[in-house]
Amino acid sequence: MKKKTSIIMLTILAMLFSLLAGCSSSNTSSKSTDGKVEIEFWYGLGGKLGEGVENAIKEFNESQDEVKVIGVAQGAYDETVQKFQAAVAAKKVPGAVLLQNDPMNAFAKKGTLAPMDSFIENDEDFNTEDFVEAFYGQGTIDGKQYALPLYGTTQVMYYRKDIFEKHGISPDVLNTWESLAEAAKQIKEKEGIFGWEPMYGADNLIDAALSNGGQYLSEDGKEVMIDSPEWIEAWEFFRKAIHEDETMSIHHGGQGWEYWYKTIDDVMQGKAAGYTGSSGDQGDLDFNLVSAHPQPGWDGHDAAPHAGAMVAAIPAMASEEQQKAAFKWLKFFTSAEKTAEWSINTGYIPVRKSAKDVSAYKEFAETNPQITVPLQQAEIATPPFVDPTGGKIYDALDKAADKVEIEGKSAEEALKEAKKEAQRELDKILK
Repeated sequence: MKKKTSIIMLTILAMLFSLLAGCSSSNTSSKSTDGKVEIEFWYGLGGKLGEGVENAIKEFNESQDEVKVIGVAQGAYDETVQKFQAAVAAKKVPGAVLLQNDPMNAFAKKGTLAPMDSFIENDEDFNTEDFVEAFYGQGTIDGKQYALPLYGTTQVMYYRKDIFEKHGISPDVLNTWESLAEAAKQIKEKEGIFGWEPMYGADNLIDAALSNGGQYLSEDGKEVMIDSPEWIEAWEFFRKAIHEDETMSIHHGGQGWEYWYKTIDDVMQGKAAGYTGSSGDQGDLDFNLVSAHPQPGWDGHDAAPHAGAMVAAIPAMASEEQQKAAFKWLKFFTSAEKTAEWSINTGYIPVRKSAKDVSAYKEFAETNPQITVPLQQAEIATPPFVDPTGGKIYDALDKAADKVEIEGKSAEEALKEAKKEAQRELDKILK
């Protein structure tokens, strides 16, 4: 009997030891065979952007002998968020992760991310004042720094110079949405192609609404305003152009960034005269064929599209050793030289003020003026909206965008449904 009890006790102890070891394994840094602290960096970028990240990782790994970064590409930004949530639940987190502003805020407020303040304060060479303030401020929550901006981004206009010139269309038509609509109609009639392709999703539609004088919330923050006339007018403009006039078109669906690259391909192959896309698309474009232009406003309204930064954060579950290693990697990526190089290669906005003084950046801008367009737009752009509901307002807008762009549902109906859903979520947190 005693022998049987001992066996049972030993079995239970073995199970407990195994469970504890499994829970703690994510919090102890793994060493590579050469003794370096090994961390994973998760990012949702593909194409040349993904290649750029991997090149930076290779350069960093070769530049020092303390840290080894392993890049792990995800399908898209949203997929990164989903997999990071699963990783937190499984207690198997990466050393650093690239996030958009809204999910980063939500993760930070839940205690999922580690503040970087102690690393910043103990690093004499880390000059926080050199960061572009609007970008750096995105990572500051309740007085603590939970993320660093890796690159600034905004969506701008790209158009085929040859098609515009062929039909005597001035780039000035891109100064207002109304004049662009007339040009798109002319191109469709004479060239037989789409005059413009907005990028699928809520972002382009939101930018257009903000440039029409729209706002997310009332001044007191208690009412969702996404069904106001300014929003409805802007969104209905695109619904009509896509589904009735057929002067515009969108790609949607597919895996990851498939819809995005199909949109780019349409313009590069002459199936569309232009599209609204990311400043980061510049690495995939041939500027012998296309040119860049800031987003337009509407007659009577100045342009006010979003501009923000993609930020990198360090999980709180990572060990102290892993967190230090991750900070060292992020410091490297955000240096003036690297952010300037990233901007040159991708078109994204540098996050350091001193990047403009990097000789390679100055030389590139002289012969490639398109790189300055996102900077021009960032100066007049709307800062990122921090959704007080933790993303539920954005979720409602995403659903509404699908109804308008894909189904052809009226903007008024789609946005009023979105307002009802979003207001319900806002009311919950105001109680």
